[in-house]
Amino acid sequence: MAWRIPSESKGEMSYDSRAAILVADDDALSRRLLAQLLTAAGYQCRVSKDGPEALEIVHAKPLSLLLLDFDMPGLNGAEVLSRLRSDHNPAVAQIPVIMLTAHGSEESEVSCLQAGADDFVTKPVNAAVLRARIETQLRLRSMRRQLEQQNDELENWRRDLERDLAAARLTQQSLIPQKPPALLGWEVATCYRPVIQVGGDIYGWLRMKDGRILFWIADGTGHGAAAALLTTLAKLLFHHGSVEHDTPAHVMEAVNHDFRSIFGGRSFMTAMCVAVHPSTGRASIVGAGHPPLLIARSTGATETIASVAPPLGLVESPELTETSVKLKPGDTFLLYTDGLFGSRKGKGSNLNPQFLEKMVDHSAPSAETLLARILAQTAPSKAGEVLPDDVAALAVRRTA
Repeated sequence: MAWRIPSESKGEMSYDSRAAILVADDDALSRRLLAQLLTAAGYQCRVSKDGPEALEIVHAKPLSLLLLDFDMPGLNGAEVLSRLRSDHNPAVAQIPVIMLTAHGSEESEVSCLQAGADDFVTKPVNAAVLRARIETQLRLRSMRRQLEQQNDELENWRRDLERDLAAARLTQQSLIPQKPPALLGWEVATCYRPVIQVGGDIYGWLRMKDGRILFWIADGTGHGAAAALLTTLAKLLFHHGSVEHDTPAHVMEAVNHDFRSIFGGRSFMTAMCVAVHPSTGRASIVGAGHPPLLIARSTGATETIASVAPPLGLVESPELTETSVKLKPGDTFLLYTDGLFGSRKGKGSNLNPQFLEKMVDHSAPSAETLLARILAQTAPSKAGEVLPDDVAALAVRRTA
């Protein structure tokens, strides 16, 4: 009965040839022959004469594989294996076990596998078969360890990502206004629902040099953390632009110039802003590639004002023209991102501005109610449901 040592130079691969293998067999001759064969093959070999001794050895020092005789007095192979598989130490419970059995029947094979063995070899042992079974189990053991290591690395990566996203979420929350501005004679309602912890939509308001309030909204390219970085930049650019310029068109021009100078046309964002004079209700609207502004009149009419210019960052000098309107008491305007259009998952075709216009409830008693009723139809908040896109919206009503 020959035992040939695997050689990588001959195109064969030996998996963990210095693996520690324990032979547990009550027959002294079998133990000696198996130990000689394994040692000749380059393995580290230990022997045990019965089940209790085998368990002591396994617990004393981790092994790579166990050759376990099925028929042993006292604790037989099945009982030893049962104790191994139920051990609280994974290094013990997951040791590959090849059962040695003198019975070549199918019933014996089934018994070995049912006992928890990874494989079996029938006595008298064929050296080539045993070698192949050992290498197979060592290979599977190595692959399992690699998979466990990859899973650990993936879990560490996931935890790091969650920590980063949590930090990014806190940062973005600090950028997005949490409370509406206190404007006499005006109501402001907002909604922000990112796909993940952070999103690519952002909105805000600021006071211009002439006393008007500039309400603005922007939607960056893409989703997730990368788009969220654009929202940070967007807020800085809008605030910077409002300090140096006194019209919404000039503010948008400044934002476009700075945005394009940073990204060189490789990224863009849609945006729209509305400059409102709080005391008169006069407003100027400028849009750049953004969904149309909706105005719900107290008379029951609905108006839309479309964006004329392309998204910010695409062209060097876009033509940004302002549209003027007069908001009367009871009138409400709605700024929103296009996530509102694609949010009705499983409800047929996506929305568009025309459908959204029909959903405006002119009888809503407040800006908050009007916005809530639109969201209930377009982006219902359900536990466990993931929206396909970030959703942001801003409803502003003149009350007096």
